[in-house]
Amino acid sequence: SPLLSWSPPSLTGWRRPWIHPSGRLGSPVPPLQQTLNMYLKCTSHLITEEQLKKTKAIVEKFGAPGGMGEFLQKKLLERSEHTANWVYDYWLEDMYLSNRLALPVNSSPVMVFPKQNFRSQSDTLRFAAHLISGVLEYKSLIDGRALPVDYARGQLAGTPLCMDQYNKVFTSYRLPGPKTDTLVAQKSTVMPEPEHIIVACKNQFFVLDVVINFRRLNEKDLYTQLERIRKMSDIEEERLPPIGLLTSDDRTQWAEARSMLIKDSTNRDSIDMIERCLCLVCLDEPSGTELTDTNRALLMLHGGGTDKNGGNRWYDKPMQFVIGADGSCGVVCEHSPFEGIVLVQCTEYLLRYMRGSPSKLVRAASMSELPAPRQLHWKCSADIQTFLTSSADKLQRLVKNLDMNVSKFTGYGKEFIKKQKMSPDAYVQVALQFTFYRCHGCLVPTYESASIRRFQEGRVDNIRSSTPEALAFVKAMDVEKMELLWTAIKAQTNYTILAITGMAIDNHLLGLREIAKELKLEKPELFSDTTYATSIHFILSTSQVPTTEEMFCCYGPVVPNGYGACYNPQTDHIIFCVSSFCDSAETSSDLFVKTLEGCLKEMQDLCTKCNTEAKPADSTKRKDGTTKVMKNGSNVHKCLKNMSHCKC
Repeated sequence: SPLLSWSPPSLTGWRRPWIHPSGRLGSPVPPLQQTLNMYLKCTSHLITEEQLKKTKAIVEKFGAPGGMGEFLQKKLLERSEHTANWVYDYWLEDMYLSNRLALPVNSSPVMVFPKQNFRSQSDTLRFAAHLISGVLEYKSLIDGRALPVDYARGQLAGTPLCMDQYNKVFTSYRLPGPKTDTLVAQKSTVMPEPEHIIVACKNQFFVLDVVINFRRLNEKDLYTQLERIRKMSDIEEERLPPIGLLTSDDRTQWAEARSMLIKDSTNRDSIDMIERCLCLVCLDEPSGTELTDTNRALLMLHGGGTDKNGGNRWYDKPMQFVIGADGSCGVVCEHSPFEGIVLVQCTEYLLRYMRGSPSKLVRAASMSELPAPRQLHWKCSADIQTFLTSSADKLQRLVKNLDMNVSKFTGYGKEFIKKQKMSPDAYVQVALQFTFYRCHGCLVPTYESASIRRFQEGRVDNIRSSTPEALAFVKAMDVEKMELLWTAIKAQTNYTILAITGMAIDNHLLGLREIAKELKLEKPELFSDTTYATSIHFILSTSQVPTTEEMFCCYGPVVPNGYGACYNPQTDHIIFCVSSFCDSAETSSDLFVKTLEGCLKEMQDLCTKCNTEAKPADSTKRKDGTTKVMKNGSNVHKCLKNMSHCKC
């Protein structure tokens, strides 16, 4: 079929995208036929022949001249002329705001800091005060537009990236709704109220003003206030129900509970203070567990449940800095306002700041008298108590259900992969496909996030890593595996370039689907077809989150029978954080990690073997600049320019 013979198009000839007043380009709208061809290519090997035949007919009808596809494409192009980013609102609602699942595990990623060695409560509070000082310094850089511009890394490196997401780090809030949430962005006024953070301690919430009488508190003052909060939290008579548990519930349930809470003015005032804070600092009690990498990841993801620190959170706020008395520290991130790289940049700044970077806060003389921090109060009706009981039960089930494995693969790292002239990210993605195939005997729709911050208000699109080329490689046994590995790597790299340049299929298909809904048209058959439902059920959800500091990112699966696989390639090792659910009979994080280590070793052996066989002494130079390599008794003609096999 000509629809299956798709190859990467030239990136020239795009329709001129909308130009933002700042001069940055908005996302392009890919050509319709290109997306439809790629859609079939991405799904053809994941469905049955019978289903493929049906889907081909649906796609051809949708893309026919004068058909529904052309009409919707025209409307998308019109939308792109009048908005900064035609897909942003559609994507935000589809990816996050309309999702009704609970935020912990299902949506909110975490960054796990190096384990700290706190010898006393004073050490913990000093760490917290130092961290808060770093947060205030970082916020001042954002407010003053003094952050250095981010530039793309990896494929097409060097392109400046949109910085809009940083403005939401400390000024946004995810407001729960009965059917869809709202991402609220705070707007400064002429006379803003004093800035404050919320400190959670023993499931209680306290207001810590960080600006008093127009002066930012120094670390000594912050330490004094944190000490006061700690003492206030010890007064058992003042302890109130763990209201934070309500934010761990599914979004519709939490929206209903919140509506009931704010009927009382005391509760309304307390919620208002939390929703307008810069961030949360959660002072956690010791967990009583061995602080392995895996256990620290679990404590960040869900707090350990109601019997540990599960209620010491407020999940709607984008940044929750967790500081455990036992040294388990990190950040819980509400993901709707910004992407992982923004979280990485912020947390790396904080870790460097706390280690004593040149950019230190200038300490002023301490105030002799500081107004005491304020505890937030709640009035809980019988109905609210019922909600709390339900939320606690569901969180406990989530805690018991999460199957997590954080593993450091020490066989090699990105340095070895680069020596093979391969992209480390593409290599790891092919390894993940290889692993899934070994575990389950098939490939499945796979999500890999690709930043499109090259464009104004750009968030992410999806790199569909389960390519036909990857399938050919993982199925190979007694054939030329190295050739197939190169082909799979090249396919993954090509798709990555398409995604980061705004030419992948997922955002485009989403836009076509949503603009039909917006125009109140009947849902096109393309989007009610079983293949489409299968194609967006991402059993394998992956993301590369590299760091330059000693920390790692992790998250939960996005479907009940799936895996979450976050990886952090370093020079001589790779950190993998693999998650799944215990109640799925199809998945096992431990088995996946064990198999992954074996697959990575096999790929290393394959590369080493082929490089050994293709020694310079075994090759002869041709006049056309290529090399004839003698390999296993056969001639392999390898192009020196791009390492791909030519057809000369």
